Amino acid sequence: MRKSKKHFIIYICLITFMYNTTVSFGYPRMHPYILNGETIKTDEREIKPTTEDVDASLKEEFQEILKSLFATRNDCIVKLDAETLKAFYNLNIKVSLWAYESEAKKIKYFKNWSEKQSIQFNKIDSVIKIRKIKEKEPGLYGIICFVSTEFNYSYIDTPQVPNTFRLGTSHYINLKQDNDRFVITKEWYTDPFADSLNLDNLKSAEMKEYILKHTSPEYKPSERVQKAIDYAHKYCGIDPSDEYLFKYNKAYRNFNPDGGDCANFASQILHEGGEFKKGGAWNYRDRSATKAWVNAQGFKNYMVGSGRGSYIAKGKYQEIYKAAYKMRPGDFVAYEKKGKIVHISTVTGLDSKGYPLVTCHNTDRLLVPYDLGWSNSNIKFHLVHMHY
Repeated sequence: MRKSKKHFIIYICLITFMYNTTVSFGYPRMHPYILNGETIKTDEREIKPTTEDVDASLKEEFQEILKSLFATRNDCIVKLDAETLKAFYNLNIKVSLWAYESEAKKIKYFKNWSEKQSIQFNKIDSVIKIRKIKEKEPGLYGIICFVSTEFNYSYIDTPQVPNTFRLGTSHYINLKQDNDRFVITKEWYTDPFADSLNLDNLKSAEMKEYILKHTSPEYKPSERVQKAIDYAHKYCGIDPSDEYLFKYNKAYRNFNPDGGDCANFASQILHEGGEFKKGGAWNYRDRSATKAWVNAQGFKNYMVGSGRGSYIAKGKYQEIYKAAYKMRPGDFVAYEKKGKIVHISTVTGLDSKGYPLVTCHNTDRLLVPYDLGWSNSNIKFHLVHMHY
């Protein structure tokens, strides 16, 4: 009995010590009287606003700074002008130079893709939502933000006919005050073009002629396909009216932290929207999923192997671009890199030339041309028709 009492006293002392010590154990000390960031007086002490609350006061100031930055970037893409971007970077700092070089590569990629596609970008607009901001040291600010960007383009033979698509990206940016301006000293973000920045310019007159001669076919989706389209557009995560732009279906686990959510989302589109029934091999239950449900390679293999889908074509872009015009909303594209399927996108629309437009997670895409961001010579496309 004495031993138990002694152990109890030691236990209480240990808990008290852990509560009052934050550095040694690494546990954040929480206080029950902090409410909505307001300073509240108690009998013990005055509680000051949290760091997050202080950071919130900077959001309005930096909203305009980021708006200007992204507007300039977007304008440089439209004009295919990398030189103007240099003013936003300190090219004497390696990480800042690397960030600039990445954006300059992207402009070159857009130039090459536009020429291949016979299109011109007319306007690009971004909606920015700052998630968090912190002054890391005097004059240096770390910012986490989500960006939803709408691209407007038209084909060179029909400039009066607009087409639009939207991309969602998550950014971590360091901005350093430099006299009366801010420069980017570091930037990381989920780049939807990471697999295509080294795209060679495809100067094929035959390819351009084939693309331009098309018009969008008369097509009316079935009720099941329309439900699949509606589900994809609702939960693709790029709704600029949503607080943080992410609007996934909360009934499903987000597998992005575990390696990617593209197959999971494609499976949701087919099941929730297209009314395909789950089974033993293709299943989601209790926040867990089978390989065929959540893995890109497994998803493609199951859909084709089960007979729910069938091949339209597969191969490099030059080998399949003609066959791609046979795709219709509800079908999907699987992207192969180094012999392995690494991504899945669902076709949810056709542009003014009948070019397939895809919607997906991973970076979030809404009605994006199926090869944009996947055009390198080492990428193979698997075009699969789904039998609704």
